[in-house]
Amino acid sequence: MKIPHDPVALEEHFNDDNKGPLSNQGYMPYLNKFILDKVQEEFDLLEFNKMCWTLCYKKNICTKKLLISDGDAFKVWCMFNFLSEDKYPLVIIIEEIEYLLRKLMEATGTGSSEEKFADYKLQLNTKKNHLTAWELIELVGMGYFSKGMNRQTLSMAISEVFQELILDVLKQGYMMKKGHKRKNWTERWFILRPNSLSYYISEDLVEKKGDIILDRNCCVESLPDKEGKKCLFIIKCTDKSFEISASDKKKKQEWIQATQMCIQLLRLGLPSPHREARLRRRELRQRQQTEEDDLAEKMKQLQAANENKQRQLEDMRMKMEEAAAKAATEEHMRKKTQVDLHDRYRLDLEREKMVRQQMEEQVAQKSSELEQYLQRVRELEDMYHRLEEALEDERQAKQDEENMRKLQARLLEEEAAKRAELEEIHLQQQRALSQTEAEKQELEAEQLAKERDLQAAMLQLDRLEKERSGALEQYKEVSRKLERATNKTKNWKDKVAKHEGLVRLIQPGHKGPQRITNWGPASFTDTELELRKKSWQESKNQGAQAQ
Repeated sequence: MKIPHDPVALEEHFNDDNKGPLSNQGYMPYLNKFILDKVQEEFDLLEFNKMCWTLCYKKNICTKKLLISDGDAFKVWCMFNFLSEDKYPLVIIIEEIEYLLRKLMEATGTGSSEEKFADYKLQLNTKKNHLTAWELIELVGMGYFSKGMNRQTLSMAISEVFQELILDVLKQGYMMKKGHKRKNWTERWFILRPNSLSYYISEDLVEKKGDIILDRNCCVESLPDKEGKKCLFIIKCTDKSFEISASDKKKKQEWIQATQMCIQLLRLGLPSPHREARLRRRELRQRQQTEEDDLAEKMKQLQAANENKQRQLEDMRMKMEEAAAKAATEEHMRKKTQVDLHDRYRLDLEREKMVRQQMEEQVAQKSSELEQYLQRVRELEDMYHRLEEALEDERQAKQDEENMRKLQARLLEEEAAKRAELEEIHLQQQRALSQTEAEKQELEAEQLAKERDLQAAMLQLDRLEKERSGALEQYKEVSRKLERATNKTKNWKDKVAKHEGLVRLIQPGHKGPQRITNWGPASFTDTELELRKKSWQESKNQGAQAQ
């Protein structure tokens, strides 16, 4: 525990006295004052638990007869310490036993056996309604709830629940992480705890690569696909940010929700979810116990009041009987004396009649009081019936809650089956993605080749466009020159026809047959005209192709 030993304090504390050095009064104060109060933040609770387990387990239990190893028995012992009640000696009650067994069955993927749970709860309720640590280890290790299951599956289930309850592992799995220096993507094994996200080389946790410390200022955001990576999200901390790629969209959403839950718990100052659930279960049990105690106290008070009323009614009945007996005696004496003293005691007779009338009024008054007491008794009985109906409603609510738990277990089994189907679909998608990636690379290579050809064609097209523009300018220039030459020739021929009549200029030319026009013989032959037409047609076709 990294605490220096103080032999002087040890000797002074464990001195010879009447209490004894190893009593709770001697040992527990020393443990609290000189050991537990000096524990620092770097104290390793898991190592301390291993030391305590090594000191006590061999004399309390023999693990050779169990289906679990010493390491698994130690993990069950740690979970017992976590779920046990906060009073000495430590025991785990039936509700927490059921919670732990359900967690183990869910981890194995076999589902919980409601009949076995009900039978075991019935057996336990008839005995003592709780277990010690060694009884819980025997219950898990003897395989009463894991028949037909191999040791490896049970060991993996114990490890999974141990990591969740004791090591505060909320989620774990492989994901891709982008580096901060080389910006490359590397696969890492991530473990999410309430205040950190650690990542390792692999799931054996041998080499740790780093921690992402979570606080109330952190946030988690989803990112669009980029750099060929999908299912991206980012964790933004105060000093740096971390880009992570999950294997699929479902895993991405689960990691984002789990991380956001941790940040929200840090902002609210709450413990991890399973620790918060344990506190809520204890508060619920305390509240139910208080309500049951209050109800029992009210029932005792009502019963005492009812008994008191019964005693009062019995006293009133006895008084009425005594009064009636007394009245009968007086009436008998009065009749006996009336025969002899009828005339002599007439006045006494009238006085006796008045006394009798008063007695009858008292009897009527007592009867009305008796009716009121009987009405109160009926009201108390009605209240008692209402209390019985309330207890019946409570039992019905508990039965409905048990039915809902069964429905939740069945829904969890269906979810596990659907999860297996989704994982199969995911594998098929992975194979399709790998095939599509190869086809994508081939298409990209073909696209690059086509782009290069397109660029070469574009360059050639630009060159042809420039040549067409130059040829068009030359054509326009030649057209202007031809038009000027035609105008000049027309003017010249008009002048020649005007001054010289039909005299034709003597020009050297071909000796073959000449072409005759409206103005006389042409300046070129038919053969030359055909050649010029062909050359003009070729230049026109070239210009159209260039366009």
